[in-house]
Amino acid sequence: MSLLRRVFLWLGLALVVCFQVAPMYIALTTSLKPRSDLSSQWIFPTQELYLKNFEVAVVDGNILRAIGSSAIVTISSTVLVCVLGALAAYPLARRETLTNKIIYSSIIGLIMVPPLAILVPLYTLMTQIHAVNTYWGVVLVMVTTQLPLAVFLYTSFLRGLPISVEESAIIDGASNLNVLFRIVVPMLKPVTATVVILTSVNVWNEYALSVYMLRSPEVRTVAPTISTFFSSSGVDLGPAAAASLISVMPVLIAYLLLQKWFIKGMVAGAVK
Repeated sequence: MSLLRRVFLWLGLALVVCFQVAPMYIALTTSLKPRSDLSSQWIFPTQELYLKNFEVAVVDGNILRAIGSSAIVTISSTVLVCVLGALAAYPLARRETLTNKIIYSSIIGLIMVPPLAILVPLYTLMTQIHAVNTYWGVVLVMVTTQLPLAVFLYTSFLRGLPISVEESAIIDGASNLNVLFRIVVPMLKPVTATVVILTSVNVWNEYALSVYMLRSPEVRTVAPTISTFFSSSGVDLGPAAAASLISVMPVLIAYLLLQKWFIKGMVAGAVK
Protein backbone atom coordinates (compact mmCIF):
# COMPACT_ATOMS: atom_id res chain seq x y z
CA MET A 1 0.00 0.00 0.00
CA SER A 2 1.42 3.34 -1.03
CA LEU A 3 2.02 6.13 1.45
CA LEU A 4 -0.69 8.29 -0.11
CA ARG A 5 -3.30 5.54 0.23
CA ARG A 6 -2.30 5.01 3.85
CA VAL A 7 -2.70 8.72 4.56
CA PHE A 8 -6.18 8.78 3.02
CA LEU A 9 -7.10 5.59 4.87
CA TRP A 10 -6.06 7.01 8.24
CA LEU A 11 -7.81 10.30 7.49
CA GLY A 12 -10.99 8.42 6.63
CA LEU A 13 -10.78 6.37 9.82
CA ALA A 14 -10.12 9.50 11.87
CA LEU A 15 -13.17 11.16 10.31
CA VAL A 16 -15.36 8.16 11.14
CA VAL A 17 -14.07 8.14 14.73
CA CYS A 18 -14.82 11.86 15.07
CA PHE A 19 -18.39 11.35 13.87
CA GLN A 20 -18.83 8.51 16.36
CA VAL A 21 -17.24 10.24 19.35
CA ALA A 22 -18.71 13.73 18.80
CA PRO A 23 -22.23 12.96 20.16
CA MET A 24 -20.75 11.32 23.26
CA TYR A 25 -18.45 14.30 23.80
CA ILE A 26 -21.31 16.79 23.48
CA ALA A 27 -23.44 14.75 25.88
CA LEU A 28 -20.54 14.69 28.37
CA THR A 29 -19.91 18.43 28.23
CA THR A 30 -23.63 19.18 28.45
CA SER A 31 -24.10 16.93 31.48
CA LEU A 32 -21.25 18.64 33.35
CA LYS A 33 -22.58 22.19 32.92
CA PRO A 34 -25.34 23.99 34.85
CA ARG A 35 -28.31 25.46 33.07
CA SER A 36 -26.91 28.96 33.54
CA ASP A 37 -23.77 28.09 31.56
CA LEU A 38 -24.37 29.47 28.06
CA SER A 39 -20.99 28.53 26.61
CA SER A 40 -20.72 26.33 23.54
CA GLN A 41 -21.42 22.63 23.96
CA TRP A 42 -18.09 21.93 22.27
CA ILE A 43 -16.20 23.63 25.11
CA PHE A 44 -15.40 21.39 28.06
CA PRO A 45 -16.20 23.06 31.41
CA THR A 46 -13.07 24.70 32.75
CA GLN A 47 -14.43 25.49 36.22
CA GLU A 48 -15.87 23.10 38.79
CA LEU A 49 -17.71 20.17 37.26
CA TYR A 50 -21.48 20.36 37.82
CA LEU A 51 -22.58 16.87 38.96
CA LYS A 52 -26.07 17.94 40.01
CA ASN A 53 -27.38 16.84 36.60
CA PHE A 54 -26.54 13.22 37.37
CA GLU A 55 -28.35 13.46 40.70
CA VAL A 56 -31.42 14.89 38.98
CA ALA A 57 -31.29 12.11 36.37
CA VAL A 58 -31.22 9.44 39.08
CA VAL A 59 -33.78 10.99 41.46
CA ASP A 60 -36.24 12.72 39.13
CA GLY A 61 -35.63 10.75 35.96
CA ASN A 62 -35.80 7.32 37.64
CA ILE A 63 -32.98 6.24 35.36
CA LEU A 64 -31.72 3.53 37.73
CA ARG A 65 -35.14 1.87 37.85
CA ALA A 66 -35.25 2.02 34.04
CA ILE A 67 -31.80 0.44 33.86
CA GLY A 68 -33.04 -2.36 36.12
CA SER A 69 -36.05 -2.95 33.88
CA SER A 70 -33.84 -2.89 30.78
CA ALA A 71 -31.43 -5.34 32.41
CA ILE A 72 -34.28 -7.80 33.10
CA VAL A 73 -35.63 -7.54 29.56
CA THR A 74 -32.20 -7.57 27.88
CA ILE A 75 -30.72 -10.50 29.80
CA SER A 76 -33.87 -12.62 29.46
CA SER A 77 -34.22 -11.87 25.75
CA THR A 78 -30.54 -12.45 25.00
CA VAL A 79 -30.43 -15.82 26.77
CA LEU A 80 -33.56 -17.02 25.00
CA VAL A 81 -32.35 -15.79 21.60
CA CYS A 82 -29.00 -17.57 22.01
CA VAL A 83 -30.54 -20.85 23.14
CA LEU A 84 -33.37 -20.93 20.62
CA GLY A 85 -31.17 -19.62 17.80
CA ALA A 86 -28.52 -22.31 18.31
CA LEU A 87 -31.10 -25.10 18.63
CA ALA A 88 -32.90 -23.96 15.47
CA ALA A 89 -29.73 -23.42 13.45
CA TYR A 90 -28.16 -26.83 14.14
CA PRO A 91 -30.62 -28.93 12.07
CA LEU A 92 -30.87 -26.20 9.43
CA ALA A 93 -27.09 -26.30 8.96
CA ARG A 94 -26.55 -30.05 9.16
CA ARG A 95 -29.63 -31.33 7.30
CA GLU A 96 -30.00 -29.42 4.06
CA THR A 97 -33.32 -30.91 2.99
CA LEU A 98 -35.87 -29.08 0.87
CA THR A 99 -38.04 -28.45 3.92
CA ASN A 100 -35.14 -26.99 5.88
CA LYS A 101 -34.17 -24.79 2.94
CA ILE A 102 -37.72 -23.41 2.77
CA ILE A 103 -37.75 -22.82 6.55
CA TYR A 104 -34.34 -21.14 6.43
CA SER A 105 -35.39 -18.89 3.53
CA SER A 106 -38.54 -17.93 5.42
CA ILE A 107 -36.51 -17.04 8.52
CA ILE A 108 -34.15 -14.92 6.42
CA GLY A 109 -37.16 -13.19 4.90
CA LEU A 110 -38.36 -12.22 8.37
CA ILE A 111 -35.19 -10.14 8.81
CA MET A 112 -36.45 -7.84 6.06
CA VAL A 113 -39.78 -7.15 7.82
CA PRO A 114 -39.61 -3.97 9.95
CA PRO A 115 -41.14 -4.47 13.41
CA LEU A 116 -43.28 -1.33 13.06
CA ALA A 117 -45.03 -2.91 10.08
CA ILE A 118 -46.73 -5.38 12.43
CA LEU A 119 -47.24 -2.98 15.33
CA VAL A 120 -51.05 -2.76 15.15
CA PRO A 121 -51.80 -6.51 15.03
CA LEU A 122 -48.99 -7.16 17.50
CA TYR A 123 -50.34 -4.67 20.03
CA THR A 124 -53.85 -6.07 19.57
CA LEU A 125 -52.59 -9.59 20.27
CA MET A 126 -50.56 -8.51 23.29
CA THR A 127 -53.60 -6.71 24.69
CA GLN A 128 -55.77 -9.77 24.26
CA ILE A 129 -53.33 -12.03 26.14
CA HIS A 130 -52.78 -9.34 28.84
CA ALA A 131 -49.08 -9.00 28.02
CA VAL A 132 -48.93 -5.19 27.89
CA ASN A 133 -47.00 -3.59 30.77
CA THR A 134 -45.40 -6.94 31.66
CA TYR A 135 -41.80 -8.06 31.42
CA TRP A 136 -42.65 -11.41 29.89
CA GLY A 137 -44.71 -9.72 27.19
CA VAL A 138 -41.95 -7.40 26.02
CA VAL A 139 -39.41 -10.24 26.28
CA LEU A 140 -41.62 -12.31 23.99
CA VAL A 141 -41.71 -9.46 21.48
CA MET A 142 -37.96 -8.87 21.66
CA VAL A 143 -37.15 -12.55 21.18
CA THR A 144 -39.49 -12.73 18.20
CA THR A 145 -37.86 -9.74 16.48
CA GLN A 146 -34.24 -10.70 17.24
CA LEU A 147 -34.39 -14.46 16.63
CA PRO A 148 -34.21 -14.46 12.78
CA LEU A 149 -30.83 -12.70 12.75
CA ALA A 150 -29.50 -15.07 15.41
CA VAL A 151 -30.60 -18.11 13.41
CA PHE A 152 -28.90 -16.68 10.32
CA LEU A 153 -25.61 -16.08 12.15
CA TYR A 154 -25.60 -19.48 13.87
CA THR A 155 -26.47 -21.32 10.65
CA SER A 156 -23.76 -19.53 8.66
CA PHE A 157 -21.20 -20.34 11.34
CA LEU A 158 -22.24 -23.99 11.74
CA ARG A 159 -22.01 -24.63 8.00
CA GLY A 160 -18.33 -23.75 8.17
CA LEU A 161 -17.53 -26.14 11.03
CA PRO A 162 -16.17 -29.59 10.07
CA ILE A 163 -18.75 -32.33 10.53
CA SER A 164 -16.09 -35.03 10.96
CA VAL A 165 -15.79 -34.37 14.70
CA GLU A 166 -19.52 -34.89 15.19
CA GLU A 167 -19.47 -38.05 13.06
CA SER A 168 -16.61 -39.45 15.13
CA ALA A 169 -18.55 -38.79 18.34
CA ILE A 170 -21.65 -40.52 16.93
CA ILE A 171 -19.56 -43.55 15.92
CA ASP A 172 -18.25 -43.68 19.49
CA GLY A 173 -21.84 -43.94 20.75
CA ALA A 174 -22.72 -40.32 21.60
CA SER A 175 -26.34 -39.29 21.18
CA ASN A 176 -27.41 -36.31 19.13
CA LEU A 177 -27.96 -34.25 22.29
CA ASN A 178 -24.50 -35.13 23.61
CA VAL A 179 -22.96 -34.14 20.28
CA LEU A 180 -24.85 -30.85 20.31
CA PHE A 181 -24.12 -29.79 23.90
CA ARG A 182 -20.64 -31.28 24.41
CA ILE A 183 -19.07 -30.78 20.99
CA VAL A 184 -20.99 -28.23 18.93
CA VAL A 185 -21.95 -25.70 21.61
CA PRO A 186 -18.34 -25.13 22.85
CA MET A 187 -17.33 -24.33 19.25
CA LEU A 188 -20.04 -21.66 19.03
CA LYS A 189 -18.37 -19.24 21.46
CA PRO A 190 -17.28 -16.66 18.84
CA VAL A 191 -20.64 -16.43 17.08
CA THR A 192 -22.47 -16.56 20.42
CA ALA A 193 -20.53 -13.48 21.53
CA THR A 194 -21.63 -11.78 18.31
CA VAL A 195 -25.26 -12.73 18.90
CA VAL A 196 -25.06 -11.60 22.53
CA ILE A 197 -23.74 -8.16 21.63
CA LEU A 198 -26.06 -7.56 18.69
CA THR A 199 -29.12 -8.76 20.56
CA SER A 200 -28.36 -7.00 23.82
CA VAL A 201 -27.61 -3.68 22.10
CA ASN A 202 -30.75 -3.88 19.96
CA VAL A 203 -32.97 -4.81 22.91
CA TRP A 204 -31.36 -2.25 25.23
CA ASN A 205 -31.82 0.59 22.75
CA GLU A 206 -35.24 -0.52 21.45
CA TYR A 207 -37.78 2.29 21.59
CA ALA A 208 -40.49 1.95 18.95
CA LEU A 209 -42.06 -1.22 20.37
CA SER A 210 -41.19 -0.69 24.04
CA VAL A 211 -42.96 2.66 24.17
CA TYR A 212 -46.23 0.87 23.34
CA MET A 213 -45.68 -2.39 25.23
CA LEU A 214 -44.43 -0.76 28.45
CA ARG A 215 -46.58 2.26 29.17
CA SER A 216 -46.38 2.01 32.95
CA PRO A 217 -43.46 3.95 34.53
CA GLU A 218 -42.78 1.04 36.92
CA VAL A 219 -41.73 -1.31 34.10
CA ARG A 220 -40.57 1.20 31.48
CA THR A 221 -37.13 0.55 29.99
CA VAL A 222 -34.29 2.98 29.32
CA ALA A 223 -35.20 4.38 25.90
CA PRO A 224 -38.82 5.35 26.70
CA THR A 225 -37.77 6.65 30.12
CA ILE A 226 -35.11 8.95 28.66
CA SER A 227 -37.54 10.14 25.99
CA THR A 228 -40.15 11.02 28.63
CA PHE A 229 -37.56 12.64 30.86
CA PHE A 230 -36.13 14.62 27.93
CA SER A 231 -39.61 15.93 27.09
CA SER A 232 -40.26 16.97 30.67
CA SER A 233 -36.84 18.63 31.06
CA GLY A 234 -37.67 21.27 28.46
CA VAL A 235 -34.70 23.51 27.76
CA ASP A 236 -32.63 22.02 30.62
CA LEU A 237 -30.62 19.49 28.61
CA GLY A 238 -28.06 18.72 31.33
CA PRO A 239 -30.08 16.08 33.25
CA ALA A 240 -31.24 14.46 30.00
CA ALA A 241 -27.63 14.21 28.79
CA ALA A 242 -26.58 12.77 32.14
CA ALA A 243 -29.35 10.16 31.93
CA SER A 244 -28.18 9.19 28.44
CA LEU A 245 -24.60 8.74 29.61
CA ILE A 246 -25.66 6.62 32.57
CA SER A 247 -27.83 4.39 30.38
CA VAL A 248 -25.12 3.71 27.81
CA MET A 249 -22.52 2.54 30.34
CA PRO A 250 -23.74 -1.08 30.78
CA VAL A 251 -23.79 -1.76 27.04
CA LEU A 252 -20.41 -0.09 26.55
CA ILE A 253 -18.83 -2.19 29.30
CA ALA A 254 -20.34 -5.39 27.86
CA TYR A 255 -18.97 -4.59 24.41
CA LEU A 256 -15.49 -3.84 25.74
CA LEU A 257 -15.46 -7.21 27.53
CA LEU A 258 -16.70 -9.19 24.51
CA GLN A 259 -15.19 -7.26 21.60
CA LYS A 260 -12.54 -9.92 20.81
CA TRP A 261 -15.15 -12.65 20.49
CA PHE A 262 -17.49 -10.29 18.66
CA ILE A 263 -14.93 -9.62 15.92
CA LYS A 264 -14.05 -13.32 15.63
CA GLY A 265 -17.68 -14.28 15.30
CA MET A 266 -18.44 -11.67 12.64
CA VAL A 267 -15.38 -12.59 10.56
CA ALA A 268 -15.92 -16.34 10.90
CA GLY A 269 -19.60 -16.10 10.07
CA ALA A 270 -18.90 -13.96 7.00
CA VAL A 271 -16.03 -16.03 5.62
CA LYS A 272 -17.46 -19.46 6.28
